[in-house]
Amino acid sequence: MKKILLLGSLMSLSFLGAQNTYSYGFDTAFAADWTLTNQSSPVTATLWGKATYTTPLANALFGSGNTTTIPVGQAGGANSFALVNYTSTSGAGTISNWLITPAINVKDGDVVSFFTRKGTDGVDDYPDRLELRYSTAATTVNPTGATGVGSFTNLGVTVNAALAAGFVYPKTWTKYSFTVAGVGTTPVSVKFGFRYYVTNGGPTGANSDLIGIDTFSIDRPTLAVNDSEVSKKAISVYPNPTTDFVAVNGSGKVKNIEIFDIAGKRVEAKLDGNKVDVRNLASGIYIINVEIEGKNFTEKFIKK
Repeated sequence: MKKILLLGSLMSLSFLGAQNTYSYGFDTAFAADWTLTNQSSPVTATLWGKATYTTPLANALFGSGNTTTIPVGQAGGANSFALVNYTSTSGAGTISNWLITPAINVKDGDVVSFFTRKGTDGVDDYPDRLELRYSTAATTVNPTGATGVGSFTNLGVTVNAALAAGFVYPKTWTKYSFTVAGVGTTPVSVKFGFRYYVTNGGPTGANSDLIGIDTFSIDRPTLAVNDSEVSKKAISVYPNPTTDFVAVNGSGKVKNIEIFDIAGKRVEAKLDGNKVDVRNLASGIYIINVEIEGKNFTEKFIKK
């Protein structure tokens, strides 16, 4: 069992690890509750698909290194990944090709992750871009048109947002993740959309090539039970979630605070009386360590 330790100057906070609430490895064809829609302009019939390579390959790709080895995913073995490519549009156009998950229950603090890489084993880079968006709408509105996102207005993470060349989009399986915020502390139904989004893409465009994704996962970090119970009895942090300040209410004067992100990295925040300025923090989940009259307590809060 994995344990993460957040070390402050005066105390430590332990985690039980994380509970996996959803995982999908792309080892088989997409289940019927996944949605595939190509909204590129001009549009073609190309959709996201599961890898189905056979040998001999036309070219070495996805790290095969040759034409006689079937490429493998980040996990799961040969052909265990999903992919999409530049034929999503014709000529030179705007690619907006979507792979949308079924509804998944998530809440603030859940960590969404996946692996991705370019397919080419060559030296020429035609830049690619991938977005992972999510929709919290009670009734999901699927995207329409090359620039439309439907109800998928929340952007979780972008790989190579600037469409930079030089293999900024990685040539090896690389993990990307973000922390869900703004949906509340009670799990709600959310759909996630992988959007292959490339301007000036296509067979004659300057951008777009071939990418894959694998190991899509949603994990829920879990505080050690004793630490959580002690914290809740001793202090409160409000408003939670917050956009600018959090106030700490305890049994005495707050002497010192330390704030850590979900990865355990200490972040800067200014204490003024019993209020903490968190306007400079990125959206996500944080742990605050509080010292009151020689005793130390911990609490979790969400920055929107």
